[in-house]
Amino acid sequence: MVEKRISYADLLAALEEFGLSQRASLRQIRERHRELVRRYHPDCGQGDDPERIVRINAAYAILNDYVSQYQFDFSRQAFYDRYPEERLREQFYGENLWQGK
Repeated sequence: MVEKRISYADLLAALEEFGLSQRASLRQIRERHRELVRRYHPDCGQGDDPERIVRINAAYAILNDYVSQYQFDFSRQAFYDRYPEERLREQFYGENLWQGK
């Protein structure tokens, strides 16, 4: 199987087609795809541009492929970067900080 290569410009164009910023979650991508398909699908009769649904699905394929191949970081440091309060909770949980003072 030959891997299709996309350029960064392709990725940005897909984000623009979806109206998303450069920071988008998988959930946002999927929700936006559903919304756009409902709005522009030819069977709905709302789309004046029949090629729009083709562009939407092509953009979704690019975004979905990019996200599905992303390697997530499950290290302790990445976890604490995302949830800094957990580092404090782990460090001080159960500690009597004032110890009778």
